Amino acid sequence: MDPSDRYQSPLEARYASRPMQELWSDRNRFTTWRRLWLALAQGQQALGLEITDQQLTALEAQLDNLDLEAARTYEARFRHDVMAHIHALGDQAPEARGIIHLGATSQFVNCNTELIILRDGLGMLAEKVARITVALGTFAKQWRALPTLGFTHYQPAQPTTVGKRAVVWAQDFAMALEDIEHRISTMRFRGVKGATGTQASFLALFDGDQDKVEALDRMVTEKMGWDPDHRFPVTGQTYPRLLDAQILSALALVATGAHRMATDLRLLANRRELEEPFESTQIGSSAMAYKRNPMRSERICALSRFVMNLPANAFQTASVQWFERTLDDSANRRLVLPEAFLALDGTLDLLVNITSGLVVNEPVITANLMAELPFMMTEDLLMAAVQAGGDRQILHEAIRVHSMDAAQSVKQGGQNDLVDRLRGDEHFKDLDFKALLNPAHFIGRAPQQVDQFLAEVVEPISSRWASAGTKPVELRV
Repeated sequence: MDPSDRYQSPLEARYASRPMQELWSDRNRFTTWRRLWLALAQGQQALGLEITDQQLTALEAQLDNLDLEAARTYEARFRHDVMAHIHALGDQAPEARGIIHLGATSQFVNCNTELIILRDGLGMLAEKVARITVALGTFAKQWRALPTLGFTHYQPAQPTTVGKRAVVWAQDFAMALEDIEHRISTMRFRGVKGATGTQASFLALFDGDQDKVEALDRMVTEKMGWDPDHRFPVTGQTYPRLLDAQILSALALVATGAHRMATDLRLLANRRELEEPFESTQIGSSAMAYKRNPMRSERICALSRFVMNLPANAFQTASVQWFERTLDDSANRRLVLPEAFLALDGTLDLLVNITSGLVVNEPVITANLMAELPFMMTEDLLMAAVQAGGDRQILHEAIRVHSMDAAQSVKQGGQNDLVDRLRGDEHFKDLDFKALLNPAHFIGRAPQQVDQFLAEVVEPISSRWASAGTKPVELRV
């Protein structure tokens, strides 16, 4: 069937990167199942079960030789995906048929594979978050001292700098990265636990030798590239589904930071102060040819909102895992887990693209600031006039009246003539308005705060994630 004749997830067709799609692919999942079956058999042989070298060799030879058509045929017959793949592998390695999955339950391959994918997926996302944080740091360093109008309540407020605003965005990503790194470092492997987590089947295989059961659990964990001391000490049939909620919450933190930054960029694009990259042949609107819409930032907000809403689903799933396990988690998790990673992956690729090519329109930034600065300098003007011998209350009233009149002029379409009004007032005629209107006078320690953030936060992230790439990402649309 032609792909255009059936539904395709936009995460596959438009947004997620190829490496993330490959990580969550059936091929990666099922070849990992086979590696788990091999590791289990190797451990069982080492601990004395009658498993031959020939059987292990036969399994090893088929690790990547998937017969997905045979597996689909078996699944249609058995209505059980794991048993379908056991039989498909048994057909390819008939010598080993009798020892595949020995003592295990389906969640031996399902849960352990998912944990490996989740860990690797977190690593891929963390690398991109680190790259974005470092890119924002580089941008902030360049624009550390450029004054720009600040906003509170989306109303003009005390100035900040372009660089300072960028490190505030970067700080969100640094916090989210810290959470992802914590999840990676504390993740545990399910290991070899049996049908309800009691390891009863393995105890039977080893004639009641508990030490061998424990040794098998450790051996399989280590063979799959996991620290054997990082295993869940107890499980039911599955690893605790609370882990899914923890991981999706970490992803939602990243998405929240992404949404916040992209929203700011959309607002700044409207003011023509900052703009995302816009390609030479890019079309902003099918009707309004002049438009330069912030489509990347808008897409970031859309995908981020999707990711931000997924943790609640995982919390609900974890809360209804009756006793040792119930199967109503399975279909749900097949949707939620990969789509969370694919959606955030696409979001981060957009951010990598944006942070490597942000456009700063310095004249517009300065003009917008200077249009509001007369109002902001009035407090300093009041202090200077008092120091020159004026009455604070009389001066305050004069400034208030002039400010209200100037604001009304602006609202009626006129210019902000507050400075001219104040210069013409005898209470303020001897003051240095040029010095009072210097934007650098209002930005406080913003440049130094940028420097401090770069040294204390960005540089350690850059060192920790030195492997993070610098290659431009490919945006598929």
